[in-house]
Formats: sequence, C-alpha cells, structure tokens
Amino acid sequence: MEWLRNSIDQTYPPKPVWSIDQIPDLSGKVVIVTGGNTGIGKESVRALLVHNATVYMASRSEERAQSAIAELKEVTGKEPIFLRLDLGNLSNIRKAAEEFLRKEKQLHVLMNNAGVMYPPIDQVTDDDYDMQFGTNVIGHFHFTQLLMPALLSAAQSSPDKHARIVTVSSWGHEFWPGLEYDTFSDGPARRKCSTQYLYSQSKYGNVVVARELARRYGDQGIVSISLHPGSINSELARHSPGFSFWGKLLGYDTAHGALTQLYAATAPEAANLNGQYLKPWARLGKAVPSTQDPEVAAKLWAWLEAAVAGK
Repeated sequence: MEWLRNSIDQTYPPKPVWSIDQIPDLSGKVVIVTGGNTGIGKESVRALLVHNATVYMASRSEERAQSAIAELKEVTGKEPIFLRLDLGNLSNIRKAAEEFLRKEKQLHVLMNNAGVMYPPIDQVTDDDYDMQFGTNVIGHFHFTQLLMPALLSAAQSSPDKHARIVTVSSWGHEFWPGLEYDTFSDGPARRKCSTQYLYSQSKYGNVVVARELARRYGDQGIVSISLHPGSINSELARHSPGFSFWGKLLGYDTAHGALTQLYAATAPEAANLNGQYLKPWARLGKAVPSTQDPEVAAKLWAWLEAAVAGK
C-alpha cells in the first residue's frame, strides 16, 4: 500500500503552492542550465530570464539552441547565452567549462537538467559509456567538478554566502535502486540490461552524486539538491514505448515540470535544503535510503574521478 500511495503522489501531485512569481530578483546572478533548449530546461531558462538572471543555455546542438534563444528573446525580451556542451563527450565538456570560465568568474546556480531516457541500446557516448549513465551521471559530474571554482567563488562573495547545484533525477531511481559497475561501459553485461533499468540506474546515480556534493562542499557554501520533476509530457521521453499516447494522457506540461527545479535554484528557503531530495511540486521528498550511504557515495565518486581523469 505504501508503494501505491507513493506512486499516486508522484504521478498526481497536489496542486502547487509555490509559483515562479515567487522567484526573487536575480539581477547579478549567473546561471547555467544544461539541456536548456527544450522541455523543462527551456521553461526554466525562460523563468530565470524574466527574473533578470544571466543565463547560459548549455546545449549540444547550436542550431536548436539558437532557435530556442530566438523564441525566448521574442517572449521575454532577453537572450540566454549559448554554450556548446555535449555531455556524451568528456573532452567537449572540458572545452565548454573552459569557455564559460573565460567569460565568467562566478557561477551562482548550476542546473544539471539535461538527460537521456530510454535510447536504443546501441547508443553509447563518444567515450564508450552507456549513453544514459554517461550523459546523466558521468557528464554532469565532470562538468560540475570543472565549474566548482566558479561556484565556490560565487558562494564566498555572494551576500547570502552560497551557490547552488540542482540535479534533475527522477522517481525512476526507486525502480531498480543500486549500481552495477560493469554496465557503465559498453559490453556484454550492459547489453543484457533493459534501457529502463539503465535509466533507473543513472537517476539513482544522480541522487548519490548530489548528496555527496552536499557532504563534500556544504561547509564551503555549496547547496546541492536533487529532485524528481514530475511526470512531464516532453521530448525527453520520445524513446519511451507508447510515449505519444501515454505522455499526452498522463503527463503534465513543461511549466509544471520546471517548478521544482526553479524552486530549488531560486527560493530563499531552499538554501536550507542542502543534500535533500524534492518531489513535485517543490515539496520535500524522500529518496531511496541507500542513496544516502557514505560508502555507496565514496565508491561511485572514486570511480567517476578515475573515469574523467585527464579528460
């Protein structure tokens, strides 16, 4: 019965009590949104621009990003800044971080929003990692670590003495909780897995890393929060069986989907939620307990550091 109650609560959350109208003025704040050219990422960029943030849209496709930028400028009168980022290519991630750091010394919010869900099993990253784990976990870990100097600088100099890292995970992390290390790279073990399992594993990894960021950097002003954005009708689920039917029937719009990550990124009270997990819409949730285990985190952190070393 507990699982059923949780399922209903995650799929059909109560009406939101927080809205983007409550976002404070973000003048002087610098924000990066990965995957900001589509879905809940683009909706997040829009809201941040409206509230006067300087927003970098970190996306793989410049063509699609420029189209989104033109649309956002028409709607808001303001433009995000394109930052080319391919989370499936570790050397490109370094180039993206270096490009950002040449332009900005401080980063107040990093929204790790981009994600891959249920791609064909043949798809792997340029570094031969599982596409979902490589993009959702390894890529964001590498990008976050490279940008940590700018995040720490923002935390040290900001009046509120913190910077935020918001990681978009999923309720899906509960379905197959745990990590099978021999499936991170392409090979026989990975090929035996369903794409649904591999997605769940990547979202579990997101929560583990977000919690560990809170533990390692919390005393230096870093606020790290992970979250489930809700069941959203967006392009993310385009590989999901029956997406066109079930997504439209059950999914909420992207404006709802952006609420929880915008709350985590901007609400003054969310600065007190370091290491927490949120559920829709902007409510305190409860991740799988093993995601909070320091030994699980230490093992994954060490593996990730080795995977990105020298890249």
